[in-house]
Amino acid sequence: MDPANQSHNAQQKRLIAIGISFTVAVLLMALKFYAFWLTRSAAILSDTLESIINVVASCFAIGSIIVAGRPPDEDHPYGHGKIEFFSAGFEGALIMVAAAGIFYSGISQLLQPHALPNLNIGLVLLFGAGMVNLLLGIYLIRVGRRTDSLTLIADGKHVLTDFYTSGGVLAGLVLVKFSGWLWLDGTIACLVGINILFTGAGLVRQSYRGLMHTADPSALTKLSEILIEHRRDLWIDIHQLRTWKSGNHTHIDLHLVLPRDLSLEEAHNEAKKMEKLIIEHFDGNASPLIHMDPCIATDCPICSINACHSRTSDFRKLASWNLESMTTHKGVGNFSKRK
Repeated sequence: MDPANQSHNAQQKRLIAIGISFTVAVLLMALKFYAFWLTRSAAILSDTLESIINVVASCFAIGSIIVAGRPPDEDHPYGHGKIEFFSAGFEGALIMVAAAGIFYSGISQLLQPHALPNLNIGLVLLFGAGMVNLLLGIYLIRVGRRTDSLTLIADGKHVLTDFYTSGGVLAGLVLVKFSGWLWLDGTIACLVGINILFTGAGLVRQSYRGLMHTADPSALTKLSEILIEHRRDLWIDIHQLRTWKSGNHTHIDLHLVLPRDLSLEEAHNEAKKMEKLIIEHFDGNASPLIHMDPCIATDCPICSINACHSRTSDFRKLASWNLESMTTHKGVGNFSKRK
């Protein structure tokens, strides 16, 4: 499939998924508010507050996915994908704010417990909401991974957190029902607050890593394996291999050591071959920037091109390419003389 069509199809899948997420979030929020109105449970209120955050986060995620899908323009030559990191960070911050409200209601119920009317109906509603969130969270994460959308993955993890929260609240309220320990309602709410506080902090940390161009070891490992598998004789060495992401688009830059006797056109053709290889690996969602270095005398022992007028020493063996050598500032044969 043409890369442009692939990108368009992926964007359509993202929009459909986030639209479903928003619709379900609104319906479940209303359902949980009704359950709280029936039971006056602090634990159910804590779950309801998190659902409000789900709705707000989904609204922000919709805008984020729409903006991230726009192509590069004059003002944003690297595209708009980085807004997804802002979206994930925003969602994490909202979760942490919700935790404060949950702690307040939980501590109030813990200090001054009150009866929980209509608890049976509330438990049934909470169970149903939890199962819907389980299915929705799995769906969002799968679509997010298939379409390489950090926003969908973050939203899916948030929805799964809501499922775990509902499960914990449900189990605790069943215990309240059979034990009569009303103070446990407030305790459960506080435990929910602690749980989602850690979830929110994790999303904020993930957002920070993306905005700061933190290295992605898995992407670098896979990229190095592709380059090693398709290595050509003229590709003497590679160093300073780096990647960073903007939405679902990956930016790569590296230094490629080529024989110094190649013409400019020949060197350019070699770089284009490597560029095509990388772009195909990322299904068209990549922008490689290849800096070509001419070989120097210390590269001769790792260069297999014997018909070379610039050779100063015999070939011994090809450089052993690996992730460490490719990502260092200087490659195997570069030592201290390469600038």
